[in-house]
Amino acid sequence: MAGRPRSEVARKAILRAALDLCARDGYQNVTMKGIAEAAGSGRQTVYRWWQTKAQVLLESLTGIMAEDLPPTPDSGDPRADLVAFLEQTFTLARGVAGQIVVGLMADAQSDAALAAELREKIIGPRRDALRAVLARGALPPDVDLELAVDVVFGVMWYRLLNRHAEVNVDLAEEIAGLLGRIR
Repeated sequence: MAGRPRSEVARKAILRAALDLCARDGYQNVTMKGIAEAAGSGRQTVYRWWQTKAQVLLESLTGIMAEDLPPTPDSGDPRADLVAFLEQTFTLARGVAGQIVVGLMADAQSDAALAAELREKIIGPRRDALRAVLARGALPPDVDLELAVDVVFGVMWYRLLNRHAEVNVDLAEEIAGLLGRIR
């Protein structure tokens, strides 16, 4: 990111504009030109700091959206913590954050650098958080922790991508119950 130093006000305006446009128009319809116009910035400013809309939206998620991420539940009740974590995650996934991650995942299929950055900044930290919740006793001891993490997020993304069933509180309860019964 060569050139003049970023104005923090302009940077936040651009990141917020990208989120708002994605929420309104969907990931595929967001453009760098649209982001610049919505933020009241020149396209040159946006391109000076980011090369693609994926980079802008990834930073939006890791910056502005991260401020809204609640702490990982730790009440002492492993099942309740799992349900609370899943409810939080599913709420995020149903909103603009989910739209952005779905779009980024699609773009990452042909962009190895984006895929690595997505795993490092978004996917990995959420997997780590779920792993920590599950490791506190929400799983029977003989259940593979990594497989359980894959099952939880696999169900969520499958439903979000195919839109055949809800990702909601009921699903959080069903998953917690299922994981607790596995033997």
